[in-house]
This record gives sequence, structure tokens and C-alpha cells, in this order.
Amino acid sequence: MHEKWQNFKHKDGARFWLRTLLYFGILVVLMYLYSYSGINNSGFIYNEF
Repeated sequence: MHEKWQNFKHKDGARFWLRTLLYFGILVVLMYLYSYSGINNSGFIYNEF
């Protein structure tokens, strides 16, 4: 099984899709963390000036 995985990783098409899925997952996690932090929910901080 380990040998099959090594052969699969070295194919160009498989490497492209694995990297695409990895980067898409990272992007989704970053968007989730950005929306969770509540940056857009705060008011304007310099109202008094």
C-alpha cells in the first residue's frame, strides 16, 4: 500500500490535484478564522476624533 501511495504521489496530475485540495483547504480555514474573529463586527474606533 505504501508503494502505491508513492507511485500515486509522483504522477503530475495527482500532484496537481493534491496541491489544489491542500491550498483550497487552507483557504477555507483562513476564511473561517477571519469570519470567526469578528473583525467586521466592530464599530469605527475613532468616533471621538
